[in-house]
This record gives sequence, C-alpha cells and structure tokens, in this order.
Amino acid sequence: MAAFKTIIEPFKIKSVEPLGFTTESERARLLAEGGYNLFNIPAAKVLIDLLTDSGTSAMSAEQWAGMMRGDESYAGASSFYRFEAAVRELTGLREVIPVHQGRAAERILFELLGGKGRVIIANTHFDTTRANVEVSGAQARDLTVPEAAKISVPYPFKGNIDTLALEGCLRELGDRVPLVIMTVTNNSVGGQPVSMANLRETGRICRDYKVPLFLDCARFAENAWLIKQREPGFAGVPVRDIAREMFSYCQGAWMSSKKDALVNMGGFLALSDAALAKKAREVLIVGEGFPTYGGLSGRDLEAVAIGLGEVLSEEYLSYRIRSIEYLGEGLRKAGVPIVEPTGGHGVYVDAKALLPHIPPRLYPAQALACEIYRLGGIRTVEIGSLMFGRKNKDGSFVPAKAELVRMAIPRRVYTQSHIDYVIEVFGELARRAPDIRGLDLIEASEHLAHFTAKLAPAAP
Repeated sequence: MAAFKTIIEPFKIKSVEPLGFTTESERARLLAEGGYNLFNIPAAKVLIDLLTDSGTSAMSAEQWAGMMRGDESYAGASSFYRFEAAVRELTGLREVIPVHQGRAAERILFELLGGKGRVIIANTHFDTTRANVEVSGAQARDLTVPEAAKISVPYPFKGNIDTLALEGCLRELGDRVPLVIMTVTNNSVGGQPVSMANLRETGRICRDYKVPLFLDCARFAENAWLIKQREPGFAGVPVRDIAREMFSYCQGAWMSSKKDALVNMGGFLALSDAALAKKAREVLIVGEGFPTYGGLSGRDLEAVAIGLGEVLSEEYLSYRIRSIEYLGEGLRKAGVPIVEPTGGHGVYVDAKALLPHIPPRLYPAQALACEIYRLGGIRTVEIGSLMFGRKNKDGSFVPAKAELVRMAIPRRVYTQSHIDYVIEVFGELARRAPDIRGLDLIEASEHLAHFTAKLAPAAP
C-alpha cells in the first residue's frame, strides 16, 4: 500500500453527545459568576473542553464490553486479577494496589515515605503530587534540566531530570531523601518527554545512593512513543518494549489511569518492596477500600486492564502525537507562542510572551484562559502563578517559573474540525492580546488553590 501523509483516526465513531453552544454574553456572565475560575464553569456550557485529558477519554467498544464482565465481588474479584496481571506485565512490579486515581496513590505513598525533614526530588512535581508531599510535611524539590526554561527552543527531551544536580542533592541530603520521582511525560514543563538515557542514568544514580526511583507514569505510552520518534537507537524498537525498559529502571510506580489507560476513573500503586506494599495496603483499607478493589468497581478494573493494552497500539500513538503536533503547527502559524516542541498530551501557550503587559502578580495565564473561554467557549487550564506561585513568610509574592495555558486534548474525543476551530479562536485572540487585562486574586485555599480560587478583573 502507498504511504500517504494524512494520519487518520484509527477508530470509527459509534456514539456521540452534543456540544455546549453558548453566546459570548452568556459566557461573560458565567465567568463573573464563577469568580473567573474555569473549574467553576458547568461542563454543559463549554463548547470544546481542553481543561484536562484526565478521565475524559472515549472508551473503546472492547472496554465497554469488558465493563459488562466486571466482577463486583467485595474481595478477590476476578476483575482484580485481570487488572493485576495487566499492570505486572507492563511494569514488571509484583505488588499491585488499585486506587481510585493517581492522587490517592500519592496520598498513601507520602503518608508512608514523606514527613517533616524529608525532601522528595522530582524532574518536576505536578500540582497534586506537590500538595501530597507538602501536606505530609516534606519538601518538594524540582530538578528540571536548564533547557526546560527555554520555552521557544525545541530541545527534544525537556522533561529530563538534571542528573548532576540530582547526584549533588543525594550526596548532600543523604537519608533525608526517601525516593526520587520521574514524571513521564513531564506535565509542568509542557508535557515534555523524558529520554531513555536520562531514565537509565537516573536509575544508576539512585542505585548508587540506595534511593528508590519511582515513575509517575500517567502518560507512559506517550513518553515511550516520543522516545521512539526522537531518541537515536529506538526508531525500530516496538513501543511496548520501550515502555518495559522505562519501567525496568524503577522500584515503584503510580498511575492516574485516567490518562494513558484510556478510562474515566482508576489508578494504581505498584511496588517491588513487599514490606512497603504491606504498609500501603493497610493505609488503603482505611481510606480507599479492600486491597482487591481499592476504591474501584470491578468494571473499572476491567476497563483499565484493557486500556493498558490498547494504548500501546502504534497506530493509535502515531495518530495521537500527530494530532498534538497539528494543533501546535496551527497555533504557530496564527502567531501564538507555544512551548517547543509540542509534547505528548497537549499544547502549552506561553502567556508571558503573548501578554507581556500583564505582570505575574495579575496572573496572565489565568487571564488568557478566561479570554479564550469568553471568546470561543474553549475551556483550558492555567499552569502558572495561580497554580504554582506562592507567598514568602514576609508576604512577598514568588511567581511561577513560567506562565502557561495548557490545552490538554482528550483521547479519542475531538476531530480535526474541532482543532481547526481552536486554532481559529486563538488566532483572533492573539490579535486582541494587548487589550486583555490581568486578574486580582480575591480568595484562595492553602493547597491546590487553583481549583477553588476566586478572582476578579484588575483595575485598568
């Protein structure tokens, strides 16, 4: 068969649901009523929802069929053993603990390994990871590579950890570091992948210092595909084998299965340490459920087990990553600055570059996200000073390192025409950029403030 350039969706659409059409005046009212926080906008009032790729996938016919086979027995359900086998086959880790989503695994893990005086090192902690580390009393420390700060420079593996800095920290901190985390892909720096070479070297350093390496593997398949595309020596390697090698360097992993397992709810904590797993199951029983269901129904366990296989289809991953690149190319042509290169699960707009007249204390990325919704009904999420900014003890404001607006693309949900519409709206928004005003923060909680914060337009 001839090789054609067009990469088509590797599926047929079997069921549809209506979109939420609204007027611009209606959206302006909803923003005001919701405190200029897009988490407060009803989903029925969103046209294209790019808030998150978590739990928003369209499941396959095989997954829906599997849900009908779900064994809802309280203990020892057959669905659990299929789930356990799928996780073991993928990760090579024997101790498999189901949880309702990734943050539940984080809560359990850092309740056991965190605590005052401890330092958790990562390539970059995302929001729930950082919150669970800090709630335990530990310090979250990010060791991103310098290339990650160069937003417009297309370095292929901006998700990497700085291995020189890592070795220095482990030498300095000793047993204050209970584990090292690699988030694959690295969400906070633009959904950027981690290279196999970086994983391999990080694994070596952790072994030398007798510190376990954990993968936050919510988007492991997208990371594996980007290794195949970008890292020398992997072009001919099956993506399943790349994923297995990634896991071979770690002693534990957790997953929000709501991403690369293509499901709407689910997750797991997988460990090689049987003693730690025993303690984790004791915590699980108190807050999540019995160890063979862990807060999930049998049908959820079935859907995850099937999704972990489906996501490794190279036809699917080729389509998935190419669709992200297509959005990035369209935004670039429309004059919208983005994190380069595009990553695995979405495109990140550089709000600081697009809105240089808005200082970080007036939350330029959040202001841009609100304008995108008001103009075109598109919901995105801020990854900037609202999410990651903080105040010093003296009350001074410390902004985030970057002011980004993330468009996370739900898996198997939107078509090319939907993406073309997003590009068109952003092009118009770029022309109006000088007129966009910042936002004042009115109310915010101590942890994960961006979920519930209330804001208002800043004075001209």
